[in-house]
Amino acid sequence: MTNLIALNGATIAFDLDGTLVESAPDLIGAVNAILITEGFKPLAYDEGRPFISRGARWLLQWGLEIAGEQDPAARTAALFGRFINYYSDHIADESLPFPGVIDALKVLKAAGAKLVVCTNKPTDLSRSLLTKLDMAGLFEGVVGIDSVTAAKPSAAHLIEAVEAVGGDLARTIMVGDAGTDAGAARAAGTPLILVDFGYTEIPAVELAPDILLHHFDDLVGACAALLNGPRSVNPLYETTT
Repeated sequence: MTNLIALNGATIAFDLDGTLVESAPDLIGAVNAILITEGFKPLAYDEGRPFISRGARWLLQWGLEIAGEQDPAARTAALFGRFINYYSDHIADESLPFPGVIDALKVLKAAGAKLVVCTNKPTDLSRSLLTKLDMAGLFEGVVGIDSVTAAKPSAAHLIEAVEAVGGDLARTIMVGDAGTDAGAARAAGTPLILVDFGYTEIPAVELAPDILLHHFDDLVGACAALLNGPRSVNPLYETTT
């Protein structure tokens, strides 16, 4: 049975898209709504999903480029406001928490951990998504790209997210899915857990997480193991250290 004592007072920082929530259907759907309105071919789901960690603006621009727009950067600048408005209205049409995540977050919170969302998504959109999915109450704070001095992969984003909830960086774990999360954790000197089902161009295992997670059923044990020190990491968890 997992010893939860180490979780009390720890801070667990989570990426949002591709880590906590399968949000690709609505993000790609919003991109395609704009492309179709403008007379362009929609972006295939499998073409867009791995690149969501680059951000919505990049995704829209890439969709325009693939569709044949001659000046995708300028067209993106002109259309991005419409994209945000559409996405805001459809942010949780098909998006869902990943399996097991709600139960895992409840256990972490009950054990005394501070939970904070550390995301390159704008804060208002992040809060809206979490609220619509009935997840907002599980977090002490939501710290988006507009709320920090520098976004992930900068250490500043993670450090400022931890500070926002009164956490201790020395007892913090970053949970994410992509290179931006790995970069922030390594720069800040915190342990890193990556999920292998998120949005990343580089396979998560190649980003050298301390623990690679296949399902959120293993999250609580993984966090406890890392907080108890590297020597206590359970060999049932896939590690790269």
